Formats: sequence, structure tokens, C-alpha cells
Amino acid sequence: MAGKKMRDRYDVVVVGAGPAGYVAAIRCAQLGYATACIDAWKDEDGRPRLGGTCLNAGCIPSKALLESSELYQAVQNEFAEHGIRVQGVKLDLAAMQARKRTIVQALTDGIATLFQANGVDWLPGRGRLLEAGRVEFQPERGKPRHIEAGHVILATGSHPIALDTAPVDGERILDSSGALALAEVPRRLGIIGAGVIGLELGSVWKRLGAEEVILFEAQPDFLPMVDESVRRVALRAFDRQGLDIRLGTRVTATRLVRGRVEVTWQRDGETEKHLFDRLIVAVGRVPNSAGLAAPEAGLLIDEWGYVHVDEHCRTNLPGVYAIGDLVRGPMLAHKGAEEGIMVAERIAGHAAFVDYDRIPSVIYTHPEIAWIGRTEAELKRAGIAYRSGQFPFSANGRARAHGHPEGLVRVLSDAGTDRILGVHMIGDCVSELLSAAGVGMALGASAEDVALTMFAHPTLSEAFHEAAMAVAGNAIHAVTKR
Repeated sequence: MAGKKMRDRYDVVVVGAGPAGYVAAIRCAQLGYATACIDAWKDEDGRPRLGGTCLNAGCIPSKALLESSELYQAVQNEFAEHGIRVQGVKLDLAAMQARKRTIVQALTDGIATLFQANGVDWLPGRGRLLEAGRVEFQPERGKPRHIEAGHVILATGSHPIALDTAPVDGERILDSSGALALAEVPRRLGIIGAGVIGLELGSVWKRLGAEEVILFEAQPDFLPMVDESVRRVALRAFDRQGLDIRLGTRVTATRLVRGRVEVTWQRDGETEKHLFDRLIVAVGRVPNSAGLAAPEAGLLIDEWGYVHVDEHCRTNLPGVYAIGDLVRGPMLAHKGAEEGIMVAERIAGHAAFVDYDRIPSVIYTHPEIAWIGRTEAELKRAGIAYRSGQFPFSANGRARAHGHPEGLVRVLSDAGTDRILGVHMIGDCVSELLSAAGVGMALGASAEDVALTMFAHPTLSEAFHEAAMAVAGNAIHAVTKR
């Protein structure tokens, strides 16, 4: 429980209670170590909350609003196709936001319960590494205290990148957290950044009634980390939904004009301006490493703010580890959580590792986008010979019955061994399908292994089955070019 009497020494002190930190703390306690977790997060009422950005202002609240907005859009535009006539549909955004807060509170309270059950001491406040084996704890009230620690795990997460050209004011210009807490639907919405966060936020507010949503993306390519076959389908889908994605566009200035935000941008040598009711800055995140360690501690941090670690998340200091958004690799909650478990296991002397080549990624738009492993472009750059198989959801019975036949599944396998190298999906619920691909790849499955596995009918997962069959040109429910 928060406020519990703290010890002067712990076997493990974790700084940060997001998905990386709280998972690490729980696993260390399960392994028999006296563990404390220091965390500075407070909710909108000023109360300490566990879970970090992900649970409080990121992954979970955004998914709650995405789900609500999908239902609102469906009752307006899709129910009639199913023979369900609905009249007088009204948006109650306050109730929608209240539901989001209830979900967040239940999950953060759940972590507090897990801490108590596993004997983790929750210390609300700020932590700072002094040197290997010592942490300064600044509580909410009172003087700082020094804690002796056998091991220290740094897991302080990240924060949104700020732009000088679009300074966040919390009213008209918002970061991702502010964009999830709007009390009214903006009529005209601008978003700087057409990556994962920008697309998800744009989807929410477009579905809830924004008349205009424009996403400004400085890069010339759309979602360059996604396989090209998926990108093409996604761009068409978002265009039909009314998301105006402007690639190769650089925002050069913003200013407030009569309660609205005037945005100036450049594209192809031309300069344009437009007024928005709200502007969201979603251009990525940077590690929360400033002030994380005292200068005399000697912790190595690079010019981008990332803590230097090896493949097992050990820093340059003995007994000190760093995980999650603080270190190299994608800023994903599940990646940080797996690093937390790995570090706890290695502290206990067990063999443990994270497979950084097979980190699943998902964009929770509609259709969803999900992938694991290498893209076709990456295989070409590496000179790896490969084969591919693809299957459309338009030929899948369950997708048709759902009313969402858009999208595809693509499987890439090694031309010599047939081992699966990458799986790429876009479609309804593909975030749930991706785990099957991840398990198969972790076990060294070939495309033929998946093709020879029996899948239930009718299910969306059959699209993965057929895509694996298509690698050898044997898909049953789609015409395969030979």
C-alpha cells in the first residue's frame, strides 16, 4: 500500500511503476527479494497512481475511447446493414470519458493489490540514483531519504516530444494525454504526426464527429516501419474514413487566433495556413532520463536521453539495470514488461533473455494493423531470399459475417528453410491473431507447419492459415498466381 513504512535497505529498488517497472518489482518479490518501487505519477485529482503513462494516459485510456468510438460509429453507419434500425442516437462524451476513467482506476488499483499481495513496498515520490547501491527517495511530503539497494532497476518511462513550433498549452494545443481528455469533440482537428499515436487519436475524434481531421507528417512515406502491402491497404482505408493524411509536410509555425489555432505548414515548396479548434502534437516520445542519476553516479546516457545498456539491460554500473522506454528498442509496454521479467530472473541467477527480433507491434485503428518479424523491404536490404504468401479477409467467411472484410494477412518465409521470418496483418481484430504468429515464430515454425495445422472454421485466424498455405502456392479459398 502507498505510504507504508519503508525500510532503510532493500534487495531491489525499482524506480518507476509503468509496465516495465511494476512487472519487474512484482517478479523480484516473487523470487524472494525485498523490493520497493518508487513512482511519481499522480492522477488528475493529485492522488498517487501506479501504472505509468500506459495505464493512466496512454495504452488503456486510448483503447477505451477507441472501443467506444467504434461502437458509436457502428450504431450510426453499420447497424442498419444488419437489419437493426436505431433512431435518436446521441453522443454522451462525459459518460464515455467516465467509463474510461473507471477502467483506468480498476487497473491501477489492481496493481496496488498485486503489490500488497506480493509484498512490494510502494513508495510514492521521486527516485534518483546516487551511485551503485544507493537511491535517493524524495517522498510526496518531507525530506529526501537515502535507501540502500542490492540492485537498482531504472524504469522511468518517457514523455511526449515537444515542438518549438507548436508549444503545448493544455487548452488548444495538446499532447497525447490532453487529447484523450477532451470534454467536447473538436469540429476541426489538426494532428502533427501520422504515426501510431496520431492515427489512433485521429480515428477516435473523427468517429465521434469531428468534421475535419488533418494529419501532418514530415516523412515522405506513410508508416515506413510497416510492410508495404499493409501500408497501401491502410492508407486507402484511412482516406475513406475521412482522415486527411498529408505526407512530406512540415509544420513551421502556430499561433492562437480568436480562440483557435492557426497552423502554417510547408509542402513541395508551398506554404499554407489553416485554422483548427484543437491541435494535437504526436511526433513521438523521449526517455525520462533527465535528473534520473546524480552526476557523480556516472550513469552512461546518450545524446538522445537513452540509458546505455547491454543485451541484458545492464548499465555501465554494477547492480544497476535500465528497462522499458529508457533504453534502445521500440517504446512498447510489452517490450518493457518482458525486460522487467528478464532482469528480475537474471538478478536471481537464472538464464533469461528478450527476443528483440520478434517484438509484436499493433496500431489499434480500424482496421487494426499488426506485425511481427521482418518486412519485405528489410529482407531485401539484408539480401535474404524469401517467399511470400498472402490472403485477403474478403475471402474469409467470419470477416464477411462480421461486416469487416477489408484487409489481408501476409506471411514471409525463408526461401531455403521455409522458417517464418515475418507476419503482417491488417483487418478486424488482427491484434488478437498476431499472437499465434508470435508463438509459431518463437518455436521456429515454418510456413508449412502452420499450413499443416488445423484451424477452426469459421474464424478470422483462418486467414493466417491460408496465407501460410499461399507461401507454397496452395491457398484453397483464393486464386494463387503460379
